[in-house]
Amino acid sequence: MQNKTFTPTFHIMKTTQNKHILGFTETELKSELKEMGIPAFRAGQLLGWIYNKGIINPDEMKNISKKDAENLQKNLRFEPLTMVTEQIAKDGTVKWLFRLHDGHDIETVFIPEPGRGTLCVSSQVGCTLNCRFCHTGTQGLARNLTHDEIVGQVWMAALRLGQWSDQPFDLKQHVENTGFDDPWMVEMLEKRPEKEEGLERARIISNIVFMGMGEPLFNWDNVEKANDTLMDKSTFGYGSRKITISTSGMVPNIGKIAQNLGVNLAISIHAPDNETRTKIMPINKKWDINELMAALRAFPLKQRRRITWEYVMLKDTNDSIKHAKMLLKLIEGIPSFVNIIPFNEWPGSPFKRSDAKTIEAFKNTISKAGIDVNVRRSRGSDILAACGQLRGETSKFNSISTEFPSVVMQYGTDQQKQKVSVKIVSE
Repeated sequence: MQNKTFTPTFHIMKTTQNKHILGFTETELKSELKEMGIPAFRAGQLLGWIYNKGIINPDEMKNISKKDAENLQKNLRFEPLTMVTEQIAKDGTVKWLFRLHDGHDIETVFIPEPGRGTLCVSSQVGCTLNCRFCHTGTQGLARNLTHDEIVGQVWMAALRLGQWSDQPFDLKQHVENTGFDDPWMVEMLEKRPEKEEGLERARIISNIVFMGMGEPLFNWDNVEKANDTLMDKSTFGYGSRKITISTSGMVPNIGKIAQNLGVNLAISIHAPDNETRTKIMPINKKWDINELMAALRAFPLKQRRRITWEYVMLKDTNDSIKHAKMLLKLIEGIPSFVNIIPFNEWPGSPFKRSDAKTIEAFKNTISKAGIDVNVRRSRGSDILAACGQLRGETSKFNSISTEFPSVVMQYGTDQQKQKVSVKIVSE
């Protein structure tokens, strides 16, 4: 079956010159509405519909007059990202291919875990860094995402997962249907994200990580504005501890994360020495490990915060005990958490994954030094949704059309269930 593109019907002007509704906080929207001759109190009403009910079309907002709705749609953009494909892995990981207004595609991944649901968002269309182990870098960089396109990924993912539906996506039923039998999954399904104070219901997406396509710090202005919007009480209202920005080492902007946002910081380090890191990460030629570490030692960590070090394990490249000891020396004195990532191979990748014994030895070396360390469980690799596998193109997997109760799309004049292309990949 061919992939189907779901495009909501909107009676609005789709001009890229207009600002998008998902790019506003309530304070900003009040100012914008004033210029349009619309009462400022409408801002709270609009954002309430969008973020509390999942309804983004002004025509569907019952307390917005027809005149105001027409004025809004004339001056602002309301269309969400277009979902091209939705793939669901056996382990419950969900990957979306979203199409932007100019035809570019990006990928966003939802990772359910015990007691939390993490959304991995993209910050650029492609990536300019060309890290040799990363699939995204093979496509180059098309452009930066706007801040509303970043927020739009979170909004669309929440909609698809049934955040505002009486019948949210049933992950447990999905797992039972695929016959995926794993004790870890049983634990995960029993520990759903808890309801946060001030929220009507538990967030399905409890955490956001900027670890998708692109280098977030090369798109700082839009990433900063997106974070401001995501953390605003009138929108999603995420706390700074719930958001993590990962960087490969764009040194000049690292300090801004603490100064301007206060969110968590993750460093894609992947090698403890300049020679190895330069071979696999060209950004090291611009800002080498010495410059990077100087910036990180000056990074003001909040109380009970630490830096996460991402370390992909590449066979016979960076995975020896010697490398582990060099990493320990590198991060000495910094509150740290080391996240070891078994390499997720992709078509044409030049590296192989380190074997389990090597990974375990590397982990034990870090752990014995008193540093918290974890071997990341590979999630969604069967749909190329795992770390380093995103590329932003329609997959060649076969798909089946499935109708989920959560797919209640609040567009047009009727609220109807929509059939979409949902891919469940079997081995």
